[in-house]
Amino acid sequence: SVPIVGWSLVHFGWRATAFGSGVFAIALGLPLAMVMRRRPEDHGETVDGISKTLETSQKADAATPLSSRDFTAREALRTPAFWLLSLGHGFALLVVGAVNVHAIAHMKESLAYTVGTAALVITLVTLFQIGGVLLGWVIGDRFEKRLIAAACMLMHCLGLLSLTYAGNAASTTLWVIAFAALHGVAWGLRGPFMHAIRADYFGRSAIGMILGLSFMIIVIGQAGGPMIAGMLADITGNYRTGFTVLALLAGVGSMFFVLAKRPAPPLRSPA
Repeated sequence: SVPIVGWSLVHFGWRATAFGSGVFAIALGLPLAMVMRRRPEDHGETVDGISKTLETSQKADAATPLSSRDFTAREALRTPAFWLLSLGHGFALLVVGAVNVHAIAHMKESLAYTVGTAALVITLVTLFQIGGVLLGWVIGDRFEKRLIAAACMLMHCLGLLSLTYAGNAASTTLWVIAFAALHGVAWGLRGPFMHAIRADYFGRSAIGMILGLSFMIIVIGQAGGPMIAGMLADITGNYRTGFTVLALLAGVGSMFFVLAKRPAPPLRSPA
């Protein structure tokens, strides 16, 4: 839909485009929201990888070890993993947020792209993002998700640097495609893992509260990325400095995932 939005911006302006996008989101989003359920069990299904027979036997087993119980939100807050995952996620969104807000402006101003051409680049990012999601489906349970996420942070870093300095390269198009591939695959691969890692580490019982508390930290990166890129662009006259800073922060942020090892199961006294 990005090329359609770009075309609409040129021909109808941002007000009509924003209004039309809102109507479309409501018309499509509300029916889809009605399909959603809280848990797999509400659909008569079980968690992936657990057979119904095994789940039934687990429920019937009153002697389940206390150490295997899920974390409460309070217990999760006491683990280094909670904070490291939140910081890593927030550092990733520094890049994602900046690209979402400023990439088209950068391509117009520094690479002399039209709005339509820049929108096609964002569409290419989306296609690579789908590829990243499919790749995650293949490798997500075969390797440690935190290490895959750390590698994705380096891809975010290299992708943004490719876009930042594409105007100085002999072949601008190849560098822009490299940006779309690196950033798109990293986003599609890492994004779903952010929730999956937390579910793996802390269980499902309090996952909503744990995610909500995490987003109080993550939102700083989500809002900070566009602000940093925008302020530095106003000061320097282009996006090079801001994008470079954010790319390097993403590279450094990969260490948060490397260090975010699975916490020991919570131990509780019998009631």
